[in-house]
Amino acid sequence: MRVLVIGCTHAGTAAVKNMKKLHPDAEVIVYERNDNVSFLSCGIALHVGGVVKQADDLFYSSPEELKKLGVTMKMKHEVLDIDTEAKKVQVRDIESDMIMEDSFDKLVMATGSSPIIPPITGVGLQNIQLAKNYHQAKEIIQKAEKATNIAVIGAGYIGVELVEAFEAYGKHVTFIEGADRVLNKYLDVEFTEIVEQELSEHGVKLALNETVKQFVGDAEGRVQKVITSEATYEADLVLLCVGFKPQTDLLKGKLDMLPNGALIVNDYMQTSHPDIYGAGDSCAVFYNPAKTHAYIPLATNAVRMGTLVAQNIAGPKIKYCGTQGTSGLKLYDLNMASTGITEANAFFFGLNVKTITIDEAYRPDFMPTAEKVKLKLVYEAETLRLVGAQILSKVDLTQAMNTLSACIQQNMTIEDLAFVDFFFQPHYNQPWNYLNKAALQALEQERDVAVLV
Repeated sequence: MRVLVIGCTHAGTAAVKNMKKLHPDAEVIVYERNDNVSFLSCGIALHVGGVVKQADDLFYSSPEELKKLGVTMKMKHEVLDIDTEAKKVQVRDIESDMIMEDSFDKLVMATGSSPIIPPITGVGLQNIQLAKNYHQAKEIIQKAEKATNIAVIGAGYIGVELVEAFEAYGKHVTFIEGADRVLNKYLDVEFTEIVEQELSEHGVKLALNETVKQFVGDAEGRVQKVITSEATYEADLVLLCVGFKPQTDLLKGKLDMLPNGALIVNDYMQTSHPDIYGAGDSCAVFYNPAKTHAYIPLATNAVRMGTLVAQNIAGPKIKYCGTQGTSGLKLYDLNMASTGITEANAFFFGLNVKTITIDEAYRPDFMPTAEKVKLKLVYEAETLRLVGAQILSKVDLTQAMNTLSACIQQNMTIEDLAFVDFFFQPHYNQPWNYLNKAALQALEQERDVAVLV
């Protein structure tokens, strides 16, 4: 079996490692246009903030390690074309510029995603940076040392983490977002207003509900100002963090995709061509809360899908169980996480939802400290099925979202959650766990059930 793998970050690395373990006789060839593999781009902000001292520490594998497993590594090779019918690819050696052809029995598309570059006047000026790969991470560090005014555009997780890192680095930071609040894809307003207050108290300039219209440069072609729909901001370094798009142009019109180009795969990671598999940010995932395919680029999804490719490459074996899009974030002394659908974005998926929010001490008041936890459950109005949740506290209780992720995956209702058996120990929680409490209050809201907690 000759398997070609295009791309080798999270999904590709997981796929090839497991393929050589499960199918040692398979001929596995990787085509990667970069000179490295397995870079954890989600750790860039930790590197910028000095938590991770060396960018090299953000790799968890290497071409050399994969070669020792018996994988043929074609680094700095760019795939130019894929003939899905003839099962051939055309490849360019970037260093020699030589064009070659290769064939496959099975093909794995693990090409990942690329940052969205908005069509804004001046976007090509120097010191306007993306935050995705190893070389970009090194450039950000180098340029940040000399920068005074830094603008971060896009208030998702990466943007928020970079803002905190730059502020801690002593820079003047402007945070620009076209929506009216930060982290709006992950958290509802009662949570994001706490995050925004925290950022403001640390001196970050929030420019929300503002659209970037133009970048203005100096005589040397370096960015100098950011002009939005509302104001003009000084900036000698700009970070673009406005989102990602799947890198699937090679298969456009050849395989089934979402409108944004994300490959649609079945339960066994096969695309609409049975010998072409997809994994990672190049693919859509089955989003359990909404019971539909969606584009949710996360490293956790990528490593699961890459591992499943290896399990199923020789034939259907293990099904993909879908995802809830569970994610977490630490900002200053706030710990927050979410899973599934928010109240605000439920209508995008055609769901009619109800919610319950509790805000109380996570453990008994007789303990020396008893920090508050804010927890929100989102559930389907007709069925009472859990479809989402969010949590925020100064104590790290984010693992609760992993618990609720499993609940959503198993189609549990608020009634199921209300009486789940959780342990009690005063160091960690109350006799009624906060997850039980929130579900019990939701039941009271629905059925006029009186439960003293």
